[in-house]
Amino acid sequence: MKILIIEDDQLVANIYRNKFALEGFQAETAPDGDVGLELVRSFRPDVVLLDLVLPRVTGLEVMRRLRAEKEFEGLPVIVFSNTYLSNMVQEAWKAGATKCLSKASCTPKQVIEAVRSTLKSNGAPGTAQQKENESKGESSSPAHAVGSKVDADAAFQAELRRDFIRDLPGSVGSLRALLQGLVKADNEAVRLKQIQELYRRAHSLSSNAGIAGVVQIAQMGDALEALLKELHEKPKNVNASTLRTVAAAVDFLGILSDRTGKPEKSFPPAEVLVVDDEAISRRAITYALEKAKLKSTTIEDPVEALKLLSVKKFDLVFLDVDMPNMSGFELCSKLRSQPDYAKTPVVFVTGLNDLESRASSTMSGGNDFIAKPFLFIELTVKALVHILRSRLEPFGKAA
Repeated sequence: MKILIIEDDQLVANIYRNKFALEGFQAETAPDGDVGLELVRSFRPDVVLLDLVLPRVTGLEVMRRLRAEKEFEGLPVIVFSNTYLSNMVQEAWKAGATKCLSKASCTPKQVIEAVRSTLKSNGAPGTAQQKENESKGESSSPAHAVGSKVDADAAFQAELRRDFIRDLPGSVGSLRALLQGLVKADNEAVRLKQIQELYRRAHSLSSNAGIAGVVQIAQMGDALEALLKELHEKPKNVNASTLRTVAAAVDFLGILSDRTGKPEKSFPPAEVLVVDDEAISRRAITYALEKAKLKSTTIEDPVEALKLLSVKKFDLVFLDVDMPNMSGFELCSKLRSQPDYAKTPVVFVTGLNDLESRASSTMSGGNDFIAKPFLFIELTVKALVHILRSRLEPFGKAA
């Protein structure tokens, strides 16, 4: 079977090419969309593995051009997408994607399984015998061969993780240097160039972390990539608030980088409380949290919220400032007096963006501040940083 991998990150492309070759595939790679389209016509692959984030000719454009040619309208195309770019995923489905995978959360083994499943359902040669064996409860490989393959997969994954951890300080250092350049940029053209390069580096980091199975860095890098993409496409949203969020994400990636030698601890799903008297604002915050699969409880009355906080533990709290009966600052101060909430991250979401309000948020015990109107993905990144960071701190002390 032939597979074409269209991927501009040469390291990622080579990893997949070598892994598919070991699995018995004839694999070719293309560094961009133009070369990929040429190879589809000359190499004639049975399946295409396509990254949607490509320079010049995007993955979506590659999809559209392929589906416009009759001989390739049924060619299986599995695309890599960003978890937080739901619009891009929808566009990929519309363009004719056979399957969409999250690049940051798929290991090579999972990608290979997805490819085999796609080829099988597409009637690829050899699958009839596999189906017959499966119906008889037989395996196509001896038990010792299966065991050897599992060992080989584990060794391969361990090697990828070692290589990723070895190169990680340099990757994070590049992000920090680009961020400094962005902060110092004195005109829009330079600022956009820095954001674009940050976006590409974040994309590469999340991709490599996903392949290596370094989950938290992959998740954080994926969200940062989505934020940077939106800032590049809509430069009017580059402001003090969004730049603080980008800086916080890069800083946290540095913290995660320092911890990669330690085992990743699993936690129960996070619970988030949203207190805001405006229904539209509550819905917007909830929507942004849903992007990160974070469960939220919303309350419009701060007095009722304080009662709930006394009987239920939340991992993160978002507060409006200007509310009836009790301000967000007052609620935060009362919240901090409860032992269970002495260190719980609290983020103020408000239209009050003056220095006095920022000072009041800090004095009342708030951890962060995000100005309305906000980008959905900006709030998503902010939430991930605070939840993951708060969970790492006690674990780090225990270690």
